[in-house]
Amino acid sequence: MNHKPFGWTTSLVLLLIVVVLAIVPLLMIRDSEFEGADAIAETAITEVAPDYEPWFAPLFEPPGGETESLLFAIQAGLGAGLIGYFFGFKHGQRQRRDQ
Repeated sequence: MNHKPFGWTTSLVLLLIVVVLAIVPLLMIRDSEFEGADAIAETAITEVAPDYEPWFAPLFEPPGGETESLLFAIQAGLGAGLIGYFFGFKHGQRQRRDQ
């Protein structure tokens, strides 16, 4: 059986679908009430040092805590995918070289 790997266009279309699936919830879910570690840390800092001012402001403020969790999960998934792709690519190179 002859298997043909995905072409670049198929990979790009699949990547765009994943990006759209990640962005749609960001735009649809507003005012979510999930609090992450960053918000808890911010609360603790203001309790310890009420006059503390952050060094910088975020470039993008997500609409809620669940959105932050979604962005973190996407970032982790993309990182794992890139690492997996790299190791798979290197494994394939080594198999071709050994043949």
